[in-house]
Amino acid sequence: MTATQPVGTPIPADVPQPAPGATPPRTPLIARAAAELVGTAALVAVVVGSGIQATKLTQDVALQLLANSTATVFGLGVLIALLGPVSGAHFNPVVTLAEWWTARRGGAGVTARELAVYVPSQIAGAIAGAILADAMFGEPLVKWSPHDRSAGNLLLGEVVATAGLILLIFGLARTDRLRFAPVAVASYIGAAYWFTSSTSFANPAVTIGRAFTDTFAGIAPASVPGFIGMQLVGAVVGLALVAVIFMRGKTDNGTPAA
Repeated sequence: MTATQPVGTPIPADVPQPAPGATPPRTPLIARAAAELVGTAALVAVVVGSGIQATKLTQDVALQLLANSTATVFGLGVLIALLGPVSGAHFNPVVTLAEWWTARRGGAGVTARELAVYVPSQIAGAIAGAILADAMFGEPLVKWSPHDRSAGNLLLGEVVATAGLILLIFGLARTDRLRFAPVAVASYIGAAYWFTSSTSFANPAVTIGRAFTDTFAGIAPASVPGFIGMQLVGAVVGLALVAVIFMRGKTDNGTPAA
């Protein structure tokens, strides 16, 4: 869900650091799109597959959620570490949109063309990941979930979860600590499974993918628009918090501090 620097590549002191999710130079766009598709597919397969496995092993809902969240933490951390140097490991349209917005305002980030490629790749990957998980466990490949998640408290949970995610990723970028992204982002999502009422989808692509499976991790299609809307609100809140908390200082002559 954010960028990592390729191991062993020296970075001159006078070269600006990339924004969260900023991709390394000379990486072909088709490779980045493939990384986003495969990474998002793998993430959703982990979420859905671990949920199915958990319900087969125990009827205790707390244990089911513990198994689901633990698998997601490890899976997400590995995927960010592996694919971050290729595509920035967004796996999430709100992260891509937030980075595009910061790029429009003079920061580093994805272009409009890259945005137009990344988001469909993420959505396609999420749907494929849900279908793959269902196939591995002998479930119907596509069966709409009846799990209604339209309650107001759940929608508030999505605002909180997404705002926290954006604050974390872009805060790490502002403080030059993106090297901690695999652990930090995965840890945050694992915690947010438990402290948010919605179990922290915080991702429009994952939300769409999870509508395709009638299993533990599913969401009713009718609940998807509300979740996505609140995730977009959360992204705006998160960017506003980044601007306030990590406000750049100015020198005596009024120019931004380095």
